Amino acid sequence: MKNEYLIGRYISTLYRYGQSYSTKRLETLNIGSGYGLMMRLYRQDGQSQEELSNFLKIDKGTTAKTLKRLEDEGYLLRKIDEKDRRAYKVFLTPKGYSVIPEIQSVIMDWENLITSGFNDEEIRKVEAILRRMAENAANYKIELEEKEREKSGL
Repeated sequence: MKNEYLIGRYISTLYRYGQSYSTKRLETLNIGSGYGLMMRLYRQDGQSQEELSNFLKIDKGTTAKTLKRLEDEGYLLRKIDEKDRRAYKVFLTPKGYSVIPEIQSVIMDWENLITSGFNDEEIRKVEAILRRMAENAANYKIELEEKEREKSGL
């Protein structure tokens, strides 16, 4: 059966091109794909590594490596969580805050590039559809995890 639906492929292509675009534009800052993590901290500083991983939907190992690189570059620092001494809270440094406007500009430029020729109504529709798709995927993941817990007797 021929699959006529290529939605996943287009989403994957947009993601890869977006990562390439952003990484290239932010190359001089040496933050790589860590710009998403920095933007999350800009919106809500002082999160744990686990909270960042969960919000950004990336595994803990990738988060740890990215945090280490950004910390080495002076963009953020990790402090031991006073409530849970096994965990760290992550904060942007003044250097981290200083590059946020550039990161925001790159993100907006990419959004403008990929929505070129779209009117406001089309952009709102695309956002609504993508949000619903993301919610469907998140709900599926939750259901799958619940089934796994039931199987293991937890």
